Amino acid sequence: MEEKKFVKFKKDEFEIREFVKKYLGKGKVSKVNIEYTPVGEKIVILTSRPGLIIGRGGEKITHLTEVLKKKFKFENPHIEINEILNPYLDSQSVADEIALSIENKGSLKFKIVAYRMLKQIVDAGAKGVEIKLAGKLPSARAKTWRFKKGFLKKVGDSSKVVDRAEAIASTKTGAIGISVSILHPDAKIHDQISTRRNVNEKI
Repeated sequence: MEEKKFVKFKKDEFEIREFVKKYLGKGKVSKVNIEYTPVGEKIVILTSRPGLIIGRGGEKITHLTEVLKKKFKFENPHIEINEILNPYLDSQSVADEIALSIENKGSLKFKIVAYRMLKQIVDAGAKGVEIKLAGKLPSARAKTWRFKKGFLKKVGDSSKVVDRAEAIASTKTGAIGISVSILHPDAKIHDQISTRRNVNEKI
């Protein structure tokens, strides 16, 4: 019985997150976290575009608060906006940006979009990045394209520090799946060995 309640609870949270993202618009929200406090529900929205989320005079947030009360039966929802200072180091922001670019520019320019984004991520300081695009690009048959640079741990405990996200671009030829993995500049790899220059010289 408790397991069913837990599953339903997680399902409800997922629906709330997806609703908030869809309500505010594709590519505007990276993550939505839900916290429960004694005074009410706290919705934390991570975004690189806080101005577009808040709206003039906070009208969008006010309206979203009222919608959450009615649709999800929240008693006293409080919405908090956290700005992502560098969107090129946030995998969800990157995935959404690639999806929007492919939808606007067309799937034939997917390589230009991917390589440009790859460069911007590396220039932002990422230790490693991989972008995967899957779909009819550009042939009639589905295919997976990989664009990567730097070091990216894929297995073991160290792989858990990799920031991963997915998005979907809707094009005339069909849906394009987008997967982004980023290893942040400050990520610590426990099994990575580094040597000091003076030690190397002595050896």
